[in-house]
Amino acid sequence: MMAGPHWKLFLLSWLVFVHSSRAHEDFGQTQFICTSVPKDMDLCTASMQNSGPAEDLKTTITQLRETVLQQKETIVNQKETIRELTSKLSRCESQSLPVAAGTGGRRPGGKNTMGDLSRGTTETLTQLGQTLQTLKQRLENLEYSRGNNNTVQTNSLKDLLQNKIDDMEKQVLSRVNTIEETKPGSKNDTEQRNRVESTLTSLHHRITDLEKGKDAKPTDKFQLTFPLRTNYMYAKAKRSLPEMYSFSVCLWIKSNASPGVGTPFSYAVPGQSNELVLIEWGNNPMEILINDKVAKLPFLINDGKWHHLCITWTTRDGMWEAFQDGVMRGSGENLAPYHPIKPEGVLVLGQEQDTLGGGFDATQAFVGELANLHIWNRKLSSSEINNLANCNSKAPTGNVFSWTESSIEVFGGATKWTFEPCRSHN
Repeated sequence: MMAGPHWKLFLLSWLVFVHSSRAHEDFGQTQFICTSVPKDMDLCTASMQNSGPAEDLKTTITQLRETVLQQKETIVNQKETIRELTSKLSRCESQSLPVAAGTGGRRPGGKNTMGDLSRGTTETLTQLGQTLQTLKQRLENLEYSRGNNNTVQTNSLKDLLQNKIDDMEKQVLSRVNTIEETKPGSKNDTEQRNRVESTLTSLHHRITDLEKGKDAKPTDKFQLTFPLRTNYMYAKAKRSLPEMYSFSVCLWIKSNASPGVGTPFSYAVPGQSNELVLIEWGNNPMEILINDKVAKLPFLINDGKWHHLCITWTTRDGMWEAFQDGVMRGSGENLAPYHPIKPEGVLVLGQEQDTLGGGFDATQAFVGELANLHIWNRKLSSSEINNLANCNSKAPTGNVFSWTESSIEVFGGATKWTFEPCRSHN
């Protein structure tokens, strides 16, 4: 029989072996842990008490495994989220393609990409100038084609070029407007803008010359287009008006601008900028001004359709009449009575003059299209006005100012297009 201490040592070794074997089965590789036991304590009791930490260790390991599995699942989900975000970013980057050279600053989808406001004014206008130079080269090709009598190709190229220039013009002027409204332009910026506008005007003049080839049209079959409100886009008559004791002014007009279509025409003389003005601005009705005196006109025209307007006036009692589409809509008196219209002034289309030939205000600029402006130094009869509105061959032409291409100059991007409003007013 073993002595007491030897027996206790044997029993302790056996318990440790059994415990390590179970730990190996449950948890894989294990370590032997020696635990001190009080000298007088029964080893079985001690082993029962020491089983608590083993169970706690097992529970802890199980919890750690669950935590690792949860973290692994979270990482997988995060990877999937990152993959989706990367895919979306790639699609966004593929849509943000650089603008191709020579496309006039337009992406395939037709979005205007004339440049961010953060870009410098000089850089933007330089790019616009380069694009216009490309259009200019295409125009030269068109002229060469006409010289070779290739009529079908010439007409096709001409139409395409006109559309391109019209689109480019609106973008240029819109960009210049934005620059001027958001950032005061330097002298260099203004000079570049003027060069761009000069190029536009030159292009339109050359197109008009091309249209005067073998199939030349009458010189009065054209319209003026003012696509934007600016303080520099206008047209000007090359000659002044004489002194007039009565007058009739008639024109075709088309606009859907709001509020107010602006100023179709203004005539200023030295000392009086409002000698004769037709204007509709803000929420006011259209008005005729003579020597700064005002009469409100019963016209309603901003529906985007062509309308024919006529106003007659005489110095005697300042009598006036207003006709829209051949029908008299209103009349009155005491409009600048006994004040003759003074000579030696400047007739401007599309802008209201605050000084002789200038002082334009963008808020009063005309937006739309004008055609067939005629002025007489007499009062037209109702039948004559009706003939004009209905495009009768007996309709008179202005004896003071008549609508011909040679009598009008355009500036700042206003354009001349071959057009007959009498065929399109409906």
